[in-house]
Amino acid sequence: MAKTTTRVKSIGASSLWLASGTMVSRILGFLRVIVLAQTIGVVGSASADAYANAMALPSAIYAVVAGGMLNAVLVPQVVRAAKDEDGGQKYINRLVTLGLIILAVLATLATLAAPILARIYGASLDLESLGLVIGFAYWCLPQIFFYGLYALLGEVLNARGSFGPFTWAQVFNNALSIAMLFVFAAIYGADPSGSRPISAWTPDMIAFLGCTTTIAVAFQAIILMFFWRRIGLTYKPDFHFKGVGLGRAGAMASWTFGMLLIVQLTGVVEAVVANLAFGASASLSALQNAFLMFVLPHSIVAVSIATAYFTRMSEAAADNDHARLVKDFSESSRLIGLLLVFSAGGLMVISPSFSRIFESDFGGAMLLAAMLCMNLLGLPAFSMLFLMQRMFYALEDGKRLFFAFLATAPIHIFALAISATLPVELIAVGICVAQTLIYYVRVSVLTLMLRKRLGPIDLKRQITAHLQQIVAVIIAMVPTLAVMWMLGVDRPEGFAMSSISGAIISCAIGGIVVAICYFVCLRLLKSRELDTLIRPVLSRLGGIGERLRPWVLAYPHATAESVAADDVDAALTAPASAGGER
Repeated sequence: MAKTTTRVKSIGASSLWLASGTMVSRILGFLRVIVLAQTIGVVGSASADAYANAMALPSAIYAVVAGGMLNAVLVPQVVRAAKDEDGGQKYINRLVTLGLIILAVLATLATLAAPILARIYGASLDLESLGLVIGFAYWCLPQIFFYGLYALLGEVLNARGSFGPFTWAQVFNNALSIAMLFVFAAIYGADPSGSRPISAWTPDMIAFLGCTTTIAVAFQAIILMFFWRRIGLTYKPDFHFKGVGLGRAGAMASWTFGMLLIVQLTGVVEAVVANLAFGASASLSALQNAFLMFVLPHSIVAVSIATAYFTRMSEAAADNDHARLVKDFSESSRLIGLLLVFSAGGLMVISPSFSRIFESDFGGAMLLAAMLCMNLLGLPAFSMLFLMQRMFYALEDGKRLFFAFLATAPIHIFALAISATLPVELIAVGICVAQTLIYYVRVSVLTLMLRKRLGPIDLKRQITAHLQQIVAVIIAMVPTLAVMWMLGVDRPEGFAMSSISGAIISCAIGGIVVAICYFVCLRLLKSRELDTLIRPVLSRLGGIGERLRPWVLAYPHATAESVAADDVDAALTAPASAGGER
């Protein structure tokens, strides 16, 4: 019992620590985007679109070769290696050494190939626009090494149960980036309308903006090195790569590489289509901003919960305990759904005001809001896809993931091709619809694959919970839409759209209204997942919490043991007779 209680605290504390770090980082990330928008513009800005193209290159290459493979390989392998006599120290040293060599070679080659890579993404650009993209790319592509170093060091920390540094390191990245943007604006002038012509960009301007961005990424990675000693690890380069099971990691990595290559190839198609609106309407820069807003709740909720559960699922898979693996998956799925369905609906109703924070032009803000809404329709599926991928990573089954993404890629490309035929001002909106479509298609395919691999995966209970959540958020959106309309969200002179401060206040008011309505609806629908979320909070409030139980809990008199099958907190702490020893 003591052992299980410790694990509950570990999950709760880890998720909270991850979420808090992610929250601070995302707030600073939003501030960085706002400052960037005031510095080089967003919608219809050739400067912003060129910078966005260049920043997409290191992210895409890192994601294919290093990012997902590190996530897929490192955590399960380090968890297994921890059972060795040295606690996995030798294995980690060799794996990290190999990873650093690969990253250094990759970053060097990519930087040298900047003109070629930029031409691939900018296939639909004119020569002048392409020249600015290439200029930024030379300074941005070295980020591949530092993104990889960050993931390499961070995933080892995660596998050892030290979750905080991985997210909090991003805070320093964003803070440094914001400071450097202010310096850039002070030296070269701000261009919030995005009207600066490409010809006005000098080599020193390009170097300053690109180089400082890369320095911030490097700082984010290097700071993690100081946390290794706190988990009992000391890194020493070890070039003896044979004899410690790296072949098994390589097999998993090869399938993951193939899957991520498919994702990034469709990403290239997406960039080419988006660049049809380069400098004219919402293009790659606007898409990146819409995605940043869309991914905020996913990063805070889904990533935090899934990352904390991923180590547990890897342990269950290593022990071949499929029952425990399915239980962890079901618990995390229902808890993520509770918060992500609310986030999707809530952000949709406040999307015009939310977009106004980033884009000062009313038309541009409404276009950004439309893109955000199309993305938000797929938010629950996006987070479920993230969780399902980690299930397959825990099982070290990259083969099924590869074939699932390969089989669905033509659907994505076809949807993007349709987007290319739309009027220029709607191309980005069409791309967002294509993204949402592919999330649901892939979740459906992976669900069938998981059932085939593991048998029953508690699907009925998950679907029931998610349907409750969808009904609740739809009902909650109705009064919130009325409130936002009264705040003038449909008019450029309205309070919600006339200024950044008005937009922020309106977002806060709308968010409070939709949150209260969603909570009341779930309470009336007797959502066990809502009880799961609130029960631990009430227990920490002592006598006040006991008095609130009948009002806020759907099952106030239920004991932890009686709802162990449905309650995450109780399921993790229940004795063997009620739910099995954890």
